[in-house]
Formats: sequence, C-alpha cells, structure tokens
Amino acid sequence: MRCSGSRDAPDGGGPHRVGDNVLAMRLEITRKSDLAVRAIAALAKLGRLKGAQLAEMLGTTPGFMAQVMAPLTRAGFVGSEPGPTGGYVLLVPAESLSVLDVIEAVEGPTVTGRCVLTGGRCPEESETCALHDAWLPARAALLERLASTPVVVAVRRDGVPVNRLTEVGS
Repeated sequence: MRCSGSRDAPDGGGPHRVGDNVLAMRLEITRKSDLAVRAIAALAKLGRLKGAQLAEMLGTTPGFMAQVMAPLTRAGFVGSEPGPTGGYVLLVPAESLSVLDVIEAVEGPTVTGRCVLTGGRCPEESETCALHDAWLPARAALLERLASTPVVVAVRRDGVPVNRLTEVGS
C-alpha cells in the first residue's frame, strides 16, 4: 500500500507538496498487488497457467506478469515450472491466503513506522502529528479487514477474476 507520506509515493518523490505544505494523503493498492491477488484467484480456479496465458487473462504483459509472480514465488505461495509443460501453479490453498498476505508478499511490510503526514519516522508520543490519533485506529481497521479477506473472495461467482481489487469485500 502506498500513501503520499511514504517514500514510495507514485512519483517516487515522497509526499505530494507545494512548498512545504503536504497536499493530500493517498492510500492505494498498487497495480502489482492488484494483479497478484487476481493471479492467485485465477490459479485457484483454473490450476496451472503459463505466464503468457495469465498475463492475457489479467490484461497485462508477460514481462510485467513475471515481475508480479516473482515475489509470490519467493513467498512460497506459487511455484514456477519452466518448459513447454510448465507454468505457474498455486502451492498453498487459496483459502489460506488473505489479501494482506499477498499485498505484503509483493510490496513488503505494511508497518513501516513512517508518519502518514510527513513521511519521516513517526516521532515520540509527545510529538506526534495532527493525524496520528485518527490514523492509528483507521489503519488498524484497514489492515484487519485486508487480513480477514481471503483471496478467493477476489473471484466473482462466474469464476472470472475481478477487474479491480477494490471490488473485494463489496
């Protein structure tokens, strides 16, 4: 997940600022995490798929699909078998994976200790930013919801992976 207060803001430049003023906090699921959740759901439904098949199904390029799948393979969620009969295969039951598991496998830990407003280290209790007290429970609720949402929820009743992760849990 990203917010404008983190060093991995979409433009790579940290918080969105005009002068010294932070304009807005952004919270979003990256395209890579969205594709990872959808790929796990597709593998759960369809079994072994070649990278090119998976990329075509999910509307991306085979090269980017490989970048999406690499962290899922490192996490042990997915196996990658080369060769003409190879492809990607799910190694764990999809029901055991939460949306948060997949996001953190792809993006890294969501708990960074960074201030949501300034992007720097969250200061000591006595010097917290104006959003600290509101953000902590909101963030905890979001993480709890993502942790309690199984990846298999990202599959519509007709078995077609959803187009956007934001439809999960709706």
